[in-house]
Amino acid sequence: MPYILISTQIRLETGPTMVGDEYSDPSIMNYLGARKSTMLGNNFSEYHVDEPPRLVLDKLEQIGFRVVSMTGVGQTLVWCLYKETSDSL
Repeated sequence: MPYILISTQIRLETGPTMVGDEYSDPSIMNYLGARKSTMLGNNFSEYHVDEPPRLVLDKLEQIGFRVVSMTGVGQTLVWCLYKETSDSL
């Protein structure tokens, strides 16, 4: 999967960071040390890490991902990353 979205709440910019959904590549989620959880009332799962976004971005850069765009949506910061090659972990 060449694209990854990560996000965090502005007031929580030191973590946790949301790093994937239930369809994310398990090997990348394992590399990030992410845990999968489902919030009460949601019918979908998300992967989270305790680290701040900056550390997650550093880790993803080490395996070939690059930031394509970043935006703020309400109180949420969102980064979109892309990996050129189809290499997996």
